[in-house]
Amino acid sequence: MNDPALPPTAAPGTPVRPHRRTAHMVGNAHIDPVWLWQWPEGYQEVRATFRSAIDRMEEYPDFVFTCDSVLYLAWVEENDPELFTAIRARVAEGRWKIVGGWWVEPDCNTPGGEAFVRQALYGQRYLLDRFGAIATVGCNVDPFGHNAALPQLLRLSGIDSYLFLRPGPHELALPNQYFWWESADGSRVLAYRIPNEYGSPGQDIGHHIDKSLALVPPDEPELLIMYGVGNHGGGPTRANLDSIRRLDDLGGLPRLRLSHPEAFFDAVRNRPGTPVHAGELQHHAVGCYSAHSGVKQWNRRAENLLQRAEKWASVAQVVAGVPYPLAELTEAWKLVLFNQFHDVLAGTSIAPAYEDSRDQYGHASSVAATVFNRAVQSVSRLIDIPAEPDLYPLVVFNPHPWTLVEDVEFEFTGYPGGVRARLLDDEGTEVPVQPTRSHATMSSSRGRLAFRAEVPPLGYRVYRVLPGTRTADRLVSADPAPGPVRATATTLENEHLLVEVDPATGWLRRLYDKDHGNELLPAEPRPHAVVVDDPSDTWGHRVSAYDKEIGAFHCTRVRLVESGPVRAVLRVDSEYQRSTLAEELVLSAGARHLEVRAVVDWHEKLRLLKFRFPTALDTDAASFEIPYGQITRPADGTEESAQAWVDVSGALPDGRRAGLSVLNDGKYGHDAVRGEIGMTVLRSPAYAWHEPRELDEDGVYEYLDQGRQTFRYRLLPHAGDWRDAGTVRLAAQLNQPPFALLESYHPGPLPGRRGFVAVDGESVVVSVVKGDEDGTGALIVRAVETAGRGGTATIRLPLLDREIRAEFGPAQIRTFRIPVDPGEPVVETDLLEFPRTQVTTDDLPAAAR
Repeated sequence: MNDPALPPTAAPGTPVRPHRRTAHMVGNAHIDPVWLWQWPEGYQEVRATFRSAIDRMEEYPDFVFTCDSVLYLAWVEENDPELFTAIRARVAEGRWKIVGGWWVEPDCNTPGGEAFVRQALYGQRYLLDRFGAIATVGCNVDPFGHNAALPQLLRLSGIDSYLFLRPGPHELALPNQYFWWESADGSRVLAYRIPNEYGSPGQDIGHHIDKSLALVPPDEPELLIMYGVGNHGGGPTRANLDSIRRLDDLGGLPRLRLSHPEAFFDAVRNRPGTPVHAGELQHHAVGCYSAHSGVKQWNRRAENLLQRAEKWASVAQVVAGVPYPLAELTEAWKLVLFNQFHDVLAGTSIAPAYEDSRDQYGHASSVAATVFNRAVQSVSRLIDIPAEPDLYPLVVFNPHPWTLVEDVEFEFTGYPGGVRARLLDDEGTEVPVQPTRSHATMSSSRGRLAFRAEVPPLGYRVYRVLPGTRTADRLVSADPAPGPVRATATTLENEHLLVEVDPATGWLRRLYDKDHGNELLPAEPRPHAVVVDDPSDTWGHRVSAYDKEIGAFHCTRVRLVESGPVRAVLRVDSEYQRSTLAEELVLSAGARHLEVRAVVDWHEKLRLLKFRFPTALDTDAASFEIPYGQITRPADGTEESAQAWVDVSGALPDGRRAGLSVLNDGKYGHDAVRGEIGMTVLRSPAYAWHEPRELDEDGVYEYLDQGRQTFRYRLLPHAGDWRDAGTVRLAAQLNQPPFALLESYHPGPLPGRRGFVAVDGESVVVSVVKGDEDGTGALIVRAVETAGRGGTATIRLPLLDREIRAEFGPAQIRTFRIPVDPGEPVVETDLLEFPRTQVTTDDLPAAAR
């Protein structure tokens, strides 16, 4: 065989091949650390597979092994130092090739944008520290589709090429086997769709090679074929390597070169005329967007808790001198990244694997909550809060770099004798407050209050709870006087919206946008909570849409359960066979959206629950949030992946433009049909059930999503376009709500209200404020252009008395390293926090130069 480090050359006497083609044979072992087994079994299989690869290198001097998923190297390092030393030697020799650069092969649709950043941040920095180099080839061979923002995320983390398998040729036509893959900001990586499979049987692989060759252009001179036993590990076998040698010697195939992905991409990178594919790589296994709603919600919650904790830990470091907890947060992020592995987050693993996942997400969330609590209490103790009789100070924290206006709820041990609480802001202005349902179901002075807070960008504000009149608190106001929110048994109305519920259907009869005079709903009511026949496997193979409706929840009761000066709440109870649904419709004073708090108790099998939101809009397209971006897709009913919002905008029957955004706190499967949005609430196939296996009629199986689950969503009517409606920021507020902390009075250097980080420019969102990975005390600020239009934004940091004025291209991600020392310059970095350019003085106001 030829030396893998050199161009292939024919040995003396070797017959000339009929086709001067080269097949780069890439030996690998795709390993699922969790799937039909739990992670301890995957942990051991990694070690066994890597030992096998090292052994094969001893036996076959020209064998090259390709390894992805950095976590596996970290596992070997902690568990088998001798094996890790051998791997390092082979890496230095050039025969152990590391690709991917990410912590694991995650699901490539469901994680949030920042999670993809962390896959590379922790993976690539580990590789640089242990092996002296980062990966340049991305590798996600097993996930079930690839979001459109990935080329930018890859390029900003040092990766210029990408290997993938799905969707296959029957699912998505591509212009070539390899092509330039382009994201919305213009970033490109050279991508290659692996023919046939990423692995092979353990025996002779002639048939595997034949199948692969049948899927690639016959005149392409450079090919890449992966081989090696995978999924449960194993890697290339002696039989694999012997058959490659035998087949190569026969001379009737392309030259079979033991190689690696980097060599292949180097061979084709500069080919003229390589076509470009812009946008996402979909669809495969659309059921993965909604299978196991529990793990989806654990993931969304953990991601947001960690980002919130990082922001406030950064503030506490500067304001209160609290050391930034880099190690704690890194450990927590790595647990989240591990559980974003495609067979975990996609919901396709065995049931016991989700007990592990629940515990690991729970640990990560607990760490995030602990870090956040330590940070905000370190800040709040420094606020100057003068003593006042019967005073209960309440500090509300805003995790977003814009002014937040949201309802805040807090548990409160009230005043004796049924004295009603009053609320004042930091300027002494009366703030409306009303009782709401407490978490404690007992008669005591312990209760729960709600009010609408306004808090500075990434900041806090002090409110004061004081005793008021001696009247019993009621959830439904007995005062008939009109207020900012008017409610009846079936209607809710504030300054901006009028909502009417149809008791016959249990859903909205009217959703009227008073600001623009738009009636958003169609004249004829349509079902809302529909049940869909879903006989597909856990992945949803061969499915493109969930539209076979077989029934709908029917309404059993509509009642007003809360009404006061802050908000009003209508509760709608419904049922379907053995399942129940309660939706509480919340309309607050001043709100331009309707919030819905849902509780589902589900007991159906091989069925799917979808909430439908019909509108009177006429449109053939819908917009979906994707990781660190958004995309427009046809409104043709196809099941699609989305992050925290989906929007339809179009023409009303009278010709005026309007739209509706549906925001969620943990649902990822959606569709749009003309002007109607569908949100997949849950699916109930059997666990880890893969076609073509059929379920036995009398078999005993565990089914997904059985029992009770809770979630929230919001309906945001608007005129014109979602970009002007505040959709992105309102969705972020749903997922990172304000936090209220009951304090005590004490002196301090901080005022009663302060903001620490803000951004001017509606389309730019600062998603991350964190400590730098090198532990120097500098802050990392990441900002994303969310509207796809580009523009200028000013990032103001009163925390450090600095500003950054920066240009953003459409959908561009920019990251800045900001030293605490004002004498040090601001530097733009890549996603690995390695410097790209020093921010020029043109980008900084005079005060920061």
